[in-house]
Amino acid sequence: MEIGAVENGGVVGGEVVAGKRGKTPQGWKCMPFIIATETFEKVATIGVVANLTVYLVKRFNIGQIEAANITNIFFGTLNFAPLLGAFISDVYLGRFKTLAYGCFASLLGMLGMTLSASLPALKPPICHEKTRLGGGCNSPSTLQLSVLYLSLGFRIIGGGAIRPCSLPFGVDQFDKTDEEGRKGLNSYYNWYYGTSTAALVLSMTIIIYIQNNVSWPIGFGIPTLLMFLAIIMLFLGTNLYVHVQPEGSIFAGIAQVLVASFKKRNLKLPCPRDINQQGLMLYNPPSKGNRVFRLPLTSQFRFLNKGAIVMGDDINVDGSARNSWELCNVQQIEEVKCLIRIVPVCISGVLCFVALAQQFTYIILQTFTMDCHFGTHFEIPAGSVVSISLIALTLFIPIYDRILVPIARRFTGVESGITLLQRQGIGLAISPISMVVAGLVERKRRNSALSNGGISPMSVLWLAPQLVLMGIAEAFNAVGQIEFYNKQFPENMQTLAGSLFFCTIAGANYLSTALANIMRKVTTRDGHSSWLTDNINLGKLDYYFYFIALMGVLNLIYFLICSHFYQYKVMSLHSEESIKIPTKEEEATEIDIDTDAPSK
Repeated sequence: MEIGAVENGGVVGGEVVAGKRGKTPQGWKCMPFIIATETFEKVATIGVVANLTVYLVKRFNIGQIEAANITNIFFGTLNFAPLLGAFISDVYLGRFKTLAYGCFASLLGMLGMTLSASLPALKPPICHEKTRLGGGCNSPSTLQLSVLYLSLGFRIIGGGAIRPCSLPFGVDQFDKTDEEGRKGLNSYYNWYYGTSTAALVLSMTIIIYIQNNVSWPIGFGIPTLLMFLAIIMLFLGTNLYVHVQPEGSIFAGIAQVLVASFKKRNLKLPCPRDINQQGLMLYNPPSKGNRVFRLPLTSQFRFLNKGAIVMGDDINVDGSARNSWELCNVQQIEEVKCLIRIVPVCISGVLCFVALAQQFTYIILQTFTMDCHFGTHFEIPAGSVVSISLIALTLFIPIYDRILVPIARRFTGVESGITLLQRQGIGLAISPISMVVAGLVERKRRNSALSNGGISPMSVLWLAPQLVLMGIAEAFNAVGQIEFYNKQFPENMQTLAGSLFFCTIAGANYLSTALANIMRKVTTRDGHSSWLTDNINLGKLDYYFYFIALMGVLNLIYFLICSHFYQYKVMSLHSEESIKIPTKEEEATEIDIDTDAPSK
């Protein structure tokens, strides 16, 4: 099916026609159910997987570096799976059904994890710390590993279905043709991420404390119950939801644009110096469908415009294209251009998340050799230390949304305070700083541990500065990415937009694993000790953090180059603006009709 083609309704001359959607979007009336579902699901999911490294090391007797690699691979696969989930949602099931099936798959995965922690036959014997350091622990059996990996597999299936659909399904409930709906949508992105992060804090404090200090079966059982509650909350709001039907695979439409443009590569574009006049001469029929905004023809990547040149009998009597692989419409072409513009920016997000990924692996390993006491009687679980970053993020988002954005708006005239790319860039700048701080703290921790028999008397709160910086970096970059993808992708690519964010996280997890393996091989040449060892007191983890910081600086330079050439998507709500092309001044100020257009 064509990218721009959907059913019942249309866009004529740039004016949005709602079409037959069945019901009016209810906006914030649906949010208690959607956000509650997301909150319970996040508490449940992170309650199982956030402490995975600790669980593998202390309960499954797996080596520290191997456990860190398993965690990275699991998180990477979990975050790549949304691409498949997005495809299934767009082609076959729609967002609501995909979301529902994903919740049930996650529930099965959590039940498996609970059983693996509860039944003696599904877990290896407990191994004491001294025996573990000596390498004398019993390894898990094939059956035990099979049940563990099968449970994680169900979690991947569930995450692949839930993650690309959850946020876009909430977006579907807002009417973007209405000013009030657009304003509500602007806050929805911040509050969605904020409540999700608050759920993460709950998981990484109370749930992880129960797992480490009370019982692993109870610690896994509570998230399983919460996942069941998430399913109930999702179905309670069924009568209020707007259900956008699946419209067919966007990947076929992307391929059609590339093939048609290639076939007509030798043709000359009409009116090459007048893009507005050219737009009137190319194939540009009225769009048919649900809430599809009209995208005007642009001059960037103009070689793709050749795919809309009409030749002979390319058009049927009813005005449709005779062969979609030989003739595409302007809407299709501009949607592909949007994707081409976004991908280079997306790549920059990967290295930002490489720094953030260290929270769930090596920073947790650091806590094993530090003083985790808070006061006289309370001991902070190793997996809960990461919650410092999440608390910083949770506290910073409302400050940003309610205080910093209005202040910035007065100076910039931009509705969202700063542009989407500026927000991401600030996060990319803070990320390498957090890694430098992490390296300095790690050097002090290692020297202290070596001077005190392997366990440093330093408080685990020494890790707080780097974690706070990581939280603030995530508040800028991660939330900025989510908003960027959902506003810059065409409407019928929203599910892909959601999955692309998680793909950047997945890329970061896989890259972290690759970097760790490469570092271990490179740094052991000529008989030298590795930077990364199972006993981190004997390694050079601080050098690894500095290397990630250097990569972050280079990544920031790359991002600035991409931002300089990026053109924001231009959409029109009124027919007289339907062929408006941004001027050079507008491109320089990064105008975006949804949130980044300077107020007049």
